[in-house]
Order: sequence, then C-alpha cells, then structure tokens
Amino acid sequence: MSFKGAKSAWQNQMKPTMKRNILALAAAGAIALGGFVVVQAQPGPGGPGPWHGHAFGLSGITEKLNLTADQQAKVQPILDQAKPQIAAIHQEAMQKMHTVMNSTLSQIRPLLNVDQQKKLDAIEKAHQDMLNAKKQLHDAMQE
Repeated sequence: MSFKGAKSAWQNQMKPTMKRNILALAAAGAIALGGFVVVQAQPGPGGPGPWHGHAFGLSGITEKLNLTADQQAKVQPILDQAKPQIAAIHQEAMQKMHTVMNSTLSQIRPLLNVDQQKKLDAIEKAHQDMLNAKKQLHDAMQE
C-alpha cells in the first residue's frame, strides 16, 4: 500500500469517528447552552426570569434616568402592565426552545455510540439536577 493509499484509508476510518465526536460535542454544547438559558429563565425572587421582577430590565433604565417621584409614579403602572406581557412572551420562547432542543437531541442520539449516549444521559441528568436544585433554592427563599 502506498503512502497515499494508507493516508486515504486512515482518513476514511477517522471520518465517522470524528463526525460522531463532533455531533457529541455539539449535543453537549446545546445542552449546556440550553441549560444556561433555561436556568436564566427560571423564576427567581421577585418574579420570572433573570430580572427578578424588574420588568425585564426596564426598572434599571428608569433608575438611570433619575426620574422624579412624580415621573416614577406615572412610569410604574406602565412597567407593571408590561411585565406580564413580557413574561408570557419569554415563557413561550423558552418552551419553543425546549421543544427544538429535545427534537435536536432525539435526532442526534441515534448517531452516537453507546458510551456517547451514556455521557449524553449523564449530561442531561446533571442539567435536570441543577434545575431541580435551583427550584428548591427559589422555593426555600420564598418561605
């Protein structure tokens, strides 16, 4: 076998393995990123999402504007009205993202070998454990 033939055979042998490794890495990355996004979207003290009841960052803007007491009194009802709408949009987006992630992982799983599937299962379990712990912490802080 010539050097060129050996090189070609080696490349052909490595392609499926590399492809599986890349898919596994992509799946793990999607889970990790999704986990971060989902954790950020979980209800926290004061309300839903990472903004914890601050009208999704709008109150920070009002603070930076140095509103007078009169302006604050006029702005607060507007913020209060917007908050549930923004929360509903955010929740819907999170549900859609979760559906897409589950679909993606269900397509990737059959492409993985047994060890990679076990690793994916462990990553998914760790992610779920993290979400459960965050919920328990949130619930404990509400008491």
